[in-house]
Amino acid sequence: MINCIAIDDEPLALKQITGYIEKTAFLNLKASFENAMDALQFIAENKIDLIFLDIHMPDLNGMDMAKSLDNRPKIIFTTAYSEYAIDGFKVNALDYILKPLDYTTFLKSALKAQMHLDHISSKTEDLNANSDHLFIKSEYKIIRIEIKNILYIEGMREYVRIHLDNTKPLMTLLSMKKIEEKLPSSPFMRVHRSFIVNLQKITTIERSRIIFNDVYIPISDQYKEKFQHFIDNNFLI
Repeated sequence: MINCIAIDDEPLALKQITGYIEKTAFLNLKASFENAMDALQFIAENKIDLIFLDIHMPDLNGMDMAKSLDNRPKIIFTTAYSEYAIDGFKVNALDYILKPLDYTTFLKSALKAQMHLDHISSKTEDLNANSDHLFIKSEYKIIRIEIKNILYIEGMREYVRIHLDNTKPLMTLLSMKKIEEKLPSSPFMRVHRSFIVNLQKITTIERSRIIFNDVYIPISDQYKEKFQHFIDNNFLI
């Protein structure tokens, strides 16, 4: 789903564009606004992928609003004035559609946005899938960690301790949830509220505990079934 907002100072035009958004299955209307100032506050506090934006508005026009955004969502301008088309593409607008709008034109533009955002998402997933390292901040330094060298990760309230092959552990201000999202799902598995392990580094398991050197990592009931499935799939009978 593409999270989007609509901005237009003309109530009838805004009602039409929001109606088109709600009619389109892959668009999710988060909010609509009759002025750009209110919209700016909403964008700062919410993740928005796409803005349907009028140009001629009081206080702050759509073009100036687009230029003011630092992390700019994708923009489709909706306007009655064709002379702003070049300026629209200067702010990397995805499209520029003229009023009066009809649904066919709107849908064509929305599909262009969908293709563009899907392409960006695909490239990001490919980059993450091929990544073999992470960067973390530890002791006022930014340190690169090779993923293959991680033995296990230990959660310690607001910190995590990353245990590595042949070097001392590293501490970083990060939640377990956040680092779990960044790690590839294979070969890492969460086996306890406080532990994520590298499955490729496991050599010994004893009584529902994974042994790394002299450290015993418990496998909690919440994760036991998933871990047992991994063992069963790799068990030599």
